[in-house]
Amino acid sequence: MKLPSGQTPQTPPATPANKTPAQPGTEPPPGREALATSARQQLDQLQLTNREATLARVAEIINRQGGGVELLLALKGKSLLTQATIGNTDLNTGDWVKVMRAGNELQLLGKLAPPPEAGIARALAQRMPWQQTLDGGLTKLLTALTQGLRAESAPGQLPSARSLQPLPDAARQAIEQVLARLPASQALKPGAGSQPDMASQVKQWLSESGLFAEARLASSPSPALPDLKLAIGRVITALLAQQGTPTEQFNRLIPLASPELVQAPLQFPQAVAPTPGAGTSESATAGQVLRLLAGMLNRITVNQLHSQVLTARAGGDAAAPASTMLLELPWVTPQNEPRVAQLRLEQYREDGSSESGNRHPSATREWRLALAIDLDEAGPLHFDVALRQQSVSARVWAEKQSTLKRVHDELPQLRRSLTDLGLDVTDLDCRRGTPQQPATRLEHRLVDTRA
Repeated sequence: MKLPSGQTPQTPPATPANKTPAQPGTEPPPGREALATSARQQLDQLQLTNREATLARVAEIINRQGGGVELLLALKGKSLLTQATIGNTDLNTGDWVKVMRAGNELQLLGKLAPPPEAGIARALAQRMPWQQTLDGGLTKLLTALTQGLRAESAPGQLPSARSLQPLPDAARQAIEQVLARLPASQALKPGAGSQPDMASQVKQWLSESGLFAEARLASSPSPALPDLKLAIGRVITALLAQQGTPTEQFNRLIPLASPELVQAPLQFPQAVAPTPGAGTSESATAGQVLRLLAGMLNRITVNQLHSQVLTARAGGDAAAPASTMLLELPWVTPQNEPRVAQLRLEQYREDGSSESGNRHPSATREWRLALAIDLDEAGPLHFDVALRQQSVSARVWAEKQSTLKRVHDELPQLRRSLTDLGLDVTDLDCRRGTPQQPATRLEHRLVDTRA
């Protein structure tokens, strides 16, 4: 690959205009020596020594008249235009390539295979704009369970003439099973049960949240597993069967999306607007329910893919969590209104890896939990808990002043309870307001530059 003359690495050049005959008094084109000097200067400005290999990203592929190809490479934070002979190498915009300086030219050594994160990121980007909040979707399902489905209106039919139809038996049973297994707010009141029973109940709720649906199917391939994602699939199958529609037609539906998830699709956890009660929700048609269920499936899938992207992105960064899990746990209030608790669980590991890359088996692990929940009387609450070996610290954020005072009064009891569990409490604090969450963006970190 050769560098064209007169090119500065910082800015990509414009498409050259049609050549015109040289006019009297114009300078002749530079000779080979001048071209070599220009190429050497550009490579020197990139601090690329002879025989040094580096990675570059293909920013643009420019096809010239006559069959010539030029690549605009993003190299060390700058843009570099090169005349390339690609041959059988299939390059696309965004590909990463390995190049080496050979004198005053760049040699294309090969193309890097896209890492698994790239495919996960693409799947995540496809579903992000089409997410439906789980509590809003469950509220609509509860309305359909109690009021039935609104019949599809014929052309010219008045809205008042629309009749309500009961849910198909299979869909009704699937929705009833979902709602029956949702956690209830009164289930975890103090004194509701022993601590081991409470811990096992929470573990069961998390495992059935839908985040682990595929893993549970792999270990126990039973379609009747009590899992939110699988249960939504059973409702979809029942509604499609009632309409006589093949299941593959479901992928052609445009999912219904919640506005707040369109504005901040990757912010997690985030404050979610209160969901209207089931009594104030209007009955939907079977088609609307199917689109709603598609949006709910997208929401669960986005949380699954987002968790994988964050875990894969950590790479060798010691400051980043080794693994991340993002999940939403639906629950119901005493008024039978669905709500959602958002959990972010991160694992940090300090393994003291040696230069040879060997890991010590006794790695130090730190777990961090962020929990966001909105309660009727207490209002929005946010918990940050960190557990490192036997040391634990916690911080509670509350928006209401009355809730803040109540939490502050309960901190001594919380400290005693944690101490009774054999934990060393290093810090307990409560604050007014909400914590600042870093803005989450979908980035394509494909290469570990420290390798």
